[in-house]
This record gives sequence, C-alpha cells and structure tokens, in this order.
Amino acid sequence: MAVDLTRALLLIVGPGPGIAVGDVRGRRGGGLEIEVALSGRPCCGGCGGPVWAHGASGVRLADLPAFGRPTRLVWRKRRWLCPQGSCSVRTFTDQEPRIAPPRGRMTARAARWATRRAGAGRAITEIAAELGTGWHTAMAAVHRWGRALLDADVSRVDGVTALGLDEVLMFRRGPFRDKQWGTTVVDARRGKLLDIVAGRSAQGATRWIQGRTSGWRRRVRWAVMDLSGPYRRAFGDALPKATQVADPFHVVKLANSTIDEVRRRVQNDTTGGRGTKHDPLYRIRRLLLMAHERVTERGEAKLRGLLAAGDPQGEVRDAWHAKETLRTTYRIGDHQLALEALDELARDLQDDTYSPELNRLGRTLHAWRTQIANWHRSRVTNGPTEAANNSAKLIKRVSFGVTNYDHYRIRVLLYAGKPDWTLLDTLTPRQNAKSRFKLP
Repeated sequence: MAVDLTRALLLIVGPGPGIAVGDVRGRRGGGLEIEVALSGRPCCGGCGGPVWAHGASGVRLADLPAFGRPTRLVWRKRRWLCPQGSCSVRTFTDQEPRIAPPRGRMTARAARWATRRAGAGRAITEIAAELGTGWHTAMAAVHRWGRALLDADVSRVDGVTALGLDEVLMFRRGPFRDKQWGTTVVDARRGKLLDIVAGRSAQGATRWIQGRTSGWRRRVRWAVMDLSGPYRRAFGDALPKATQVADPFHVVKLANSTIDEVRRRVQNDTTGGRGTKHDPLYRIRRLLLMAHERVTERGEAKLRGLLAAGDPQGEVRDAWHAKETLRTTYRIGDHQLALEALDELARDLQDDTYSPELNRLGRTLHAWRTQIANWHRSRVTNGPTEAANNSAKLIKRVSFGVTNYDHYRIRVLLYAGKPDWTLLDTLTPRQNAKSRFKLP
C-alpha cells in the first residue's frame, strides 16, 4: 500500500488548510521534531494592504507523543513588515490558533489534552512526563486553558437554589507552616463546586456572592452552613432574603464534642489523670457518641453500668441525654414544633444545675435556634459541600501539596466544578505574559 508521508504527518500534526509540513527529524533521546509553517501571504491587520517578508524564526512547541515518542513542533514563524509609513502596524508575526495561542509553549491540542487530564485528577508531574516537558510548562498550559474554560462556561453557576459554604485547609506556607484557608462555594442541591475563595472570613464569601447578578441572588432560597459566625454574617449581608440553614451533622457533632469535654473532665476528677483503658468512662467513649438506635442491648447494658460506676454526679449521663434529645428534634416533621422543642432544650440546658459545658451548648443552641429549625423547612444539608472539600483535598494529595492559590483553584474547579468540556475545543485563551520556562 502506498503511503503519502506528507499526508500522514498532517494527520499527526492535526492542522487544517493553510499549514504546511516541512522537515521531520529525530531528536536525541528518540523523540521527533516536526517543522511546520503557514502557507500563503497575509495582509496587514492595520491598513489591509500587502506586506513584505521580514525574516523568520523557529518556535519550539511541546506536542502530543507520536508513535510512542515525545514530539516537538517547530513552527517557522515568519515576520512581516507593512511598507505603509502611516500604518500603525509596523511588523507582526504569523498567528494561528489551530497550532498554538500567542506566546504558548505547547500546541493547542496538547494543551487541551493536558487540561482534560488535569480535570480527571491526574498529577501535573505525570502529565509533564507523558509530554516530555517540565512541570512548569505543563502547569502553565493547564492554568491558561483551564481558566479560559471556566471563564467561558458562564452557565456553570446558574440554577442555584441552595448555596453552601464551608472552610477547607488549602496548604501550609512559610517556615512556621502557617495554615492557608479557603472557602468552598457549592451548589448544595446538585453537589457542584462553584468556586474556591481565599480565606475563611465573611469578606471573601460576601464579595463572591455580591459579584453575581441580582437575579442569581434572588433565586437562592436556602443558605446552608455549619455553625460558623463569619458565614452567617456573609449570608446575612449578601443574601438577606435567603433562609439560613444550619447543617444537622455539625449540630450533632457539637453535642458529641460536649460529651467528650464532660467525660474528660469527670474522668480527670475521679481518677486524677487522663484515665486508662480500664477506667469506666474511657471504656464507653465510643458508645456515648453512637446513635442510641444503633446501640445493641448488650451495648446499652454496658453503657448504663459503666456510667453508674464512673459518673458519680451524672454529668456525663446528662450530656448524653442532651445529645439524644437534640437528635430527636430532627425526627419532628413540623417546623414550628421542632422550633418549640429546640427552645425548650436550649432553655433547660442553661440551668445552673447542669455542667458549664452543657450551659455553653444551651447558649449555642439558642443563638442558632432559627437556623437549626429551618432544616425542617428545607431538608438541605452541607453534605455536598463536604464532598466538594474532599475533592479539593484529593487534588492536594495527588499534588503532594500545593502552594499556589491560583493553580490550586483552577485544578480543583476542573476536577470537581463539572465544567462543560465541549467548550474546550472552541476556545482560544487570551494572551498572557511570556513564559520564562524553556522546553528541554
């Protein structure tokens, strides 16, 4: 069978009309180097008149491997001179987005491929190794094309009726490993990560929400969060008409934390130390945190017996009963009845006969009574927001840690933001600063 080598190389390079393949040569180390150039003579972009040739230079671009070998595309870019003295355009070079965007260090198809791989959760190191490039070259392409995709996919954040906020530890920086926090903004109904905002204060989240249109903000009915004062303030400032909802998991978690605090204090008072595995309260530390319906008869007998042995004043028992009573409020179907039950529980826990830990829990329940009871109206939780946090942490683990906020944000949004990947083939990223990293 006769094979047209030029036609085969055109299929490898992947251009269209107007692009010619020149020399093909092997590189040291077994790679390929393919030379391409634009055919035809352009017109001046300023006056539209004819132009003169003014030299040429080769630009080396990383490309997808061919036949299992790393490939470099050498684009012979011609420089053109406009002879009209009054024209604002003096000289310019060939530009062809089908090959590569301006100042790119990688071909367009290789950059799209790398962006899709990053969106699948692959490490940049692995992507760079497959392309035969350095980490910085691969990351620059993913950042540039990923940002263009997210900017173009304007409908990705539409249709939000329940908005969730939660904090996520992004990375540690500096000699003292200072924690750098972020705030994940999530569609709590569909489980879609909308964005990551630097910091965990009210200002960042408020600024992001206020950056949406007024129609977008009016459609948000539910504002879901954990028991966070800054996020409550952010929702109050940016979404005053949305109904705030406290996540049930974090409410019950607060009650469990209160049990642990009371148990450790009582254990220290009765044993004179932290306690050992043979001490009664230490032996039931997990049973105290379990849901009562999940405890077997044997476990309940153990729980009550060891509470009687290690809790002389009944403080741990009171904390356990408070936790179970709080849990039963979520079984009430009516919002008003749940609010009344919560008010009664918060009022009882603030009585002086209870421990300081339970008094503090009662004050917290009273302060968040409206948000906690609103769950019975919305039935939305911050579970999808926690899932988005796990996705963000997966990217951090794959990367063996990150220290650049912009890179981290783009990679997490490509992985968990569910962008419209069909737009990627239609994009041409805007020009950015020239990369200072060179290809090998």
